[in-house]
Amino acid sequence: MRKLLVVITIMITTVVVAQKRKDQEGSIKDLKGITAYNLIFDYENIKVHKFDTEEEFLKDKMEKREKKNPGEGRGEKFKKSWFADREKRYEPKFIESFNKRFEDGTIKVGKDLSSATHTMKIKTTWIYPGYNVGVSRQPAKLNAIITVYKTDDPDNILFSTEYLKVPGGGAFGNDYNSGYRISEGYAKLAKEFAKYIIKKAK
Repeated sequence: MRKLLVVITIMITTVVVAQKRKDQEGSIKDLKGITAYNLIFDYENIKVHKFDTEEEFLKDKMEKREKKNPGEGRGEKFKKSWFADREKRYEPKFIESFNKRFEDGTIKVGKDLSSATHTMKIKTTWIYPGYNVGVSRQPAKLNAIITVYKTDDPDNILFSTEYLKVPGGGAFGNDYNSGYRISEGYAKLAKEFAKYIIKKAK
């Protein structure tokens, strides 16, 4: 009974996130016929919710962890995992989720994909890590700009679009780790962009 009440409380206190997409340059139709994309992930100058810079966010989180558990190195551990999650969690989730929409192999993405004549750049501009404290939770959210261009001509942009407040979280509230929540946001981002390609450009 108690577990049921917790689940209900989580459902009530979780805000439904409405993501948006804003096409910026070119047309999605210009991607028709492209079968492979070499991925580049760009995290430079990321803004984190309520902080002017990523450095300020990390300083705040590290100081809080060190104050709560002095001498255990939890602050440095958090900083290390924050950066490691990019290659360990976010990027594999994006790749897996995108390629899953094309199980026939007609279109694929990957890092260091030498066979790809086109590049897809994922520029993350803003992150909200979200939280889960059991009786209350918020999904992670992220803003990202996806840009596509010929690998040998990066200045000639074929298409660029921005996704805003893409949500990320685990099923049934099982997402206590911020890295996991954010990685699910990248999975959602990939899913939505793949669906857009299928609808308009495949």
